[in-house]
Amino acid sequence: MAESFAFGIADRVLGKLASAIIQEVGLAWGVKSELEDLKDTSSAIHAVLLDAEGKQATNHQLRNWLGKLRDAFYDAEDIVDEFEYEALRRQVVARGSSKTKVRSFLSKPKSVAFNLEMGHRVKKIRESLDKIAADKSKFNLIERLPNTPVVLRKREMTHSFVRTTDVIGRDCEKENIVGLLMQSSDNENVSVIPIVGIGGLGKTTLAKLVYNDERVVGHFSTKVWVYVSEEFVVEMLVTKILKEMKGDENYSDFSMEQLQSHLRNELDGKKFLLVFDDVWNQDREKWLKLKELLMDGANGSKILVTTRKKSVASIMGSFPMQELKGLSKKDCLSIFVKCAFNDGEDKQYYPNLLKIGEQIVEKCAGVPLAVRSLGSLLYSKKDEHDWVSIRDSEIWKSEQNQDGIMDVLNLSYYDLPHHLKQCLSLSSMFRKNYKISNQDLIKFWMAQGLIQSVGQNATMEDIGETYINDLLSRSFFQDVEEILPGVYYDFKMHDLVHDLAMFFAQNEYFTLSFRKEDIPKRIQHVSFSNTHWPNEEYEASRFLEKLNSAIRTIDFLSASCSKSFLNACFLRFKCIRVLELSESRFEALPNSIGDLKHLRYLSLTENTAIKKLPSSICKLYHLQTLLLFGCSELEELPRGIGNMINLRTLIMTTKQRDISFKWLNSLQDLDIIHCLNFELLLKGMGSLTALRKLAIANCPNLASLSPSIKLLTTLEVLLITSCEKLEFMDGEAEGQEDTQTFGSLRILRFQDLPRLEALPRWLLHDTTSNTLRELLLADCPNIRALPETGLQKLTHLQKLEIEDCPQLTERCGAKTGEDWQRIAHIPKIYVAEKRFHLFRGWMKTGNRVVELYAREGVIKCGSSSMIG
Repeated sequence: MAESFAFGIADRVLGKLASAIIQEVGLAWGVKSELEDLKDTSSAIHAVLLDAEGKQATNHQLRNWLGKLRDAFYDAEDIVDEFEYEALRRQVVARGSSKTKVRSFLSKPKSVAFNLEMGHRVKKIRESLDKIAADKSKFNLIERLPNTPVVLRKREMTHSFVRTTDVIGRDCEKENIVGLLMQSSDNENVSVIPIVGIGGLGKTTLAKLVYNDERVVGHFSTKVWVYVSEEFVVEMLVTKILKEMKGDENYSDFSMEQLQSHLRNELDGKKFLLVFDDVWNQDREKWLKLKELLMDGANGSKILVTTRKKSVASIMGSFPMQELKGLSKKDCLSIFVKCAFNDGEDKQYYPNLLKIGEQIVEKCAGVPLAVRSLGSLLYSKKDEHDWVSIRDSEIWKSEQNQDGIMDVLNLSYYDLPHHLKQCLSLSSMFRKNYKISNQDLIKFWMAQGLIQSVGQNATMEDIGETYINDLLSRSFFQDVEEILPGVYYDFKMHDLVHDLAMFFAQNEYFTLSFRKEDIPKRIQHVSFSNTHWPNEEYEASRFLEKLNSAIRTIDFLSASCSKSFLNACFLRFKCIRVLELSESRFEALPNSIGDLKHLRYLSLTENTAIKKLPSSICKLYHLQTLLLFGCSELEELPRGIGNMINLRTLIMTTKQRDISFKWLNSLQDLDIIHCLNFELLLKGMGSLTALRKLAIANCPNLASLSPSIKLLTTLEVLLITSCEKLEFMDGEAEGQEDTQTFGSLRILRFQDLPRLEALPRWLLHDTTSNTLRELLLADCPNIRALPETGLQKLTHLQKLEIEDCPQLTERCGAKTGEDWQRIAHIPKIYVAEKRFHLFRGWMKTGNRVVELYAREGVIKCGSSSMIG
């Protein structure tokens, strides 16, 4: 179902074709008319793609048509990307010249042969799109705006009846909500209790149990059950409530004024329970308009809401949301046995099937709808092979989807904005139960072009955070583990959500072994499994010819990979955007890496053999993320690294003593880790005009920070740990006047700095004191006291932690310490001599490279395998 990505890809292509830089390059290279034709064709197709994607599930021909369009738009995106690359290359070459000279240089025409070639390629793609588009009349498609909801098969309407004996589990949850319903409120007559969870967890069933409980029936004089679903129309909902209360009265001719009057009169002075089941509305104004009509009930009236979205609960709820978790394995197995077997036959006649059933239940992760769906499916199947195939399948096939959990999850998926559908689907490239880092996922999305910041006053990283938060609020992601609040956190995908995402990505992503024969033709992202790959380039090339040449992601999953095989990949796949080579063992990258014009993400994390990067790597003008953590034998960064004009994240381990970061004015995240010879920070810091996070760890020879560190006016997070020689934070003599200092710093953490004697003076300057929110001092034994004056200036500081700083800990003791009055204004203060076991340095745990240097948990600096 990756065909449903066609709209998003077309959207990106149109956005790029409309950009000034593409139009200018097109004019200079004599291909402007071809680009305009491509834009016109793309626009005409784009207009009907949302309608096509909504109808493809029941139309095989339409699905194939969308697949062809998807591939054609990928080709279009690739060629537009080449125009952007050439523009970046010319900016690098012309850098240092005036703006006029840069514009003049950018406009210099290429050779006639080049112009003809590019014009021919653009024309060929446009003709391909024209040919495919000619078939759209067959499908009776209409133009649909992006914010117009796609109408899918409607879920069956719910009702309030449930047979208590049919419900297994949820006793604790039921008692908790019944208790809340019985409470009175001092603040308002009518309170709202939201029940939240992914589809299939039993929110509606739980609401029914509560609704029909004898205590609840006796407590409320009026009870009303209303099924809401996607359409949250106030007039329609008022009519539904009145019909439930008054029977079959006809309200079709009533005006809104008459409806609201009738409703308020019916509710006036009554203690009522109103259930709104399956609410999707996120428009707060709509809710407030309805809520206003429901406030005339007696004190203690309640509204119970079920929803899949935390954002809905946040908008509607008076009480904290009741987040529903999965059922226990025991309860799930009871449900499964009840659905899959006749009474008593499970153990007596089918003990082997029961054992397989237990394994199937375990996969369902406590989701009762999934358990019931699979149990019902297997009721008529008593062949062990059928049960094994269900147990071992990665995604549920169509027959399993009918009226089951995948249908419910499909509704949630189709409700997503188009820009989040591909983001969620490609998240399935992280294996099941993997702790996904927000930083890793955002960088991956960025590399694939899934995050667009055009026209928005925000960075791609910030927009990526909003994407993750949206998916969290819709319960597609769960189990959030905060590492550094506001910066790093991990989360997981529920296994069933992962299956759903894999289903929609099935024509995009594939895991390969060398002997694999059956390879889908339109694959865009591949992982090479942990098998031995050919060393002979000829043999490797023959195998790679089976794959689509426009592959966008290659992840070696720690597979044994020779330099010759890698070179064969580079020669075959010119459109790679993500290259994951963590834990590889080659000493040098092929020079041909410089030909990967589209590459955005490159990880060599924990390659302990590589000694040098080829100078050709500096031609990767599109590169956004470069991960060199754990490259302990790497002698130095290439001198032309400043040519990486789009580099946003650099995480590095090298042997060099000092580093120049001149020209890296797009860099947002810089981590310098295990640079054992590193002495000087930093040359060219004035160029880092976009840097937001700086982490320095395990640099034992670093003695001082450069005064120019204060030039980092955009820096928000500064983390320094395990630098045993570091004495000075200011990098200047005491008394020297500061002319400029940080203006955005929010989080500051110093740990394991045994020679550090005092906090930096810039910490107390106005620009820093107005922004700093969090300060951690840990294992800095020579810091004996806080500054006598100045800490009171940190008026925005919300959290101060002091740990393993013996004298400072004593002086900052609550109320009695000598320095207590200097920090008493801070809302959250943690002072402890030994609150946690101190881990020094960076370590590997599972598939993650982490540093344990904060009481909250770990700071992730890289990933030994981002995908897989």
